[in-house]
Amino acid sequence: MSDSIPVHGTCDPRFNNVKELFQRSFDSGEEIGAAVCFVLDGTCVVDLWGGYYDLAGTREWERDTLVNVYSTTKGLTALCANQLMERGLLGIDVPVAEYWPEFAAAGKEGITIRSLLSHKAGLCAVRAPLPKDSLYDWDRMCDALAAQEPWWTPGEAHGYHAFTFGFLVGEVVRRVTGESLGTYFRKNVAQPLGADFHIGLAAENDSRTSDMYSVHIGNKPAPVREPGEPAPAATGPLAEFGRRMQDPTSMQWAALLNPPQDRDAVNTRAWRAAEIPAANGHGTARSLARIYGALARGGEIDGVRILQPQTIARATMEEAAGPELLFCGGMPMRFGLGFVLSDETHRYSRLSPNPRAFGHAGGGGSLGMADPDARIGVGFTMNNMHASIVSVGATPTVLIDAFYKAL
Repeated sequence: MSDSIPVHGTCDPRFNNVKELFQRSFDSGEEIGAAVCFVLDGTCVVDLWGGYYDLAGTREWERDTLVNVYSTTKGLTALCANQLMERGLLGIDVPVAEYWPEFAAAGKEGITIRSLLSHKAGLCAVRAPLPKDSLYDWDRMCDALAAQEPWWTPGEAHGYHAFTFGFLVGEVVRRVTGESLGTYFRKNVAQPLGADFHIGLAAENDSRTSDMYSVHIGNKPAPVREPGEPAPAATGPLAEFGRRMQDPTSMQWAALLNPPQDRDAVNTRAWRAAEIPAANGHGTARSLARIYGALARGGEIDGVRILQPQTIARATMEEAAGPELLFCGGMPMRFGLGFVLSDETHRYSRLSPNPRAFGHAGGGGSLGMADPDARIGVGFTMNNMHASIVSVGATPTVLIDAFYKAL
């Protein structure tokens, strides 16, 4: 094993296999900089970080290094909404328009909070072209969604709301509390738990925030083909999704490319400062493990309670399951009220060996997960954007499997 890649932190000796595999992920080139944390029944038993901020290997990843976690943010946005339901400020089957009157336009007067949280609202994209920087303009995005007609009959199917989930849920939170989603989260979740996670990142944190890299530098060579031999054509849902992504009138194109974004937008001050509660949370693996560690113990850790056990039970009941519409049936998913529920039958949705596990993964491989059966909270963050979300063979999956094996 190479000692050239720095790995730091603490690890209970029971879980040295996790530390060894984490080290291996850097030595193999799978990761550039990353962190992993496991909280077992309220106690942090693995807290590791390693690698570098940059491709050149000039800045070591540190204990408090922050990084964007893309859709892992959605689980924390969902937590805020479930907390408001617990406090009686939101009703699960109350129409969204009762809190946000403008939302009733274009036939949406019957869409409920339940449909919004379970990706069944039919609003995963805005059809009207939006200016380039619209993701940073809260009012513009919410006005566009309020005017948008659903892409399918709400409640009858589910489709992943990749960016719009955060604006939809966040605007409801704002209408109910008078605070932005990021502010509400900070006051009611992050600060009480001492969790270093931010939805809307202050400039003072830029010096400890890693850039993201859209490269995979692992030693996985492409399949060898004869000169001139074409790559195999995609088939099934993947091919259909690819075709629709070439059509600017399609839901798929609008969901992921409207408004347009520069490839490296994630590394800009504008992205970090904005509140995009489906995609731009910045935090540490430790913060994710602490939040989900609380949820794994019925909502409480170190005397701080963020949810009641009955609220967690309701939030993690299955609301939607099966192939979702955005990716043309190519990604079977199970949703509760904003949380992804573990699914042993599909490689993109297997969060834990235990069936009641829940949480959310993010594009490139980040993850936050709670397992109430084993009372485990997990966080994984990284700066190397992998080709897929958490799946078989991905670093967090390998580390989680090793952890459970050592239990």
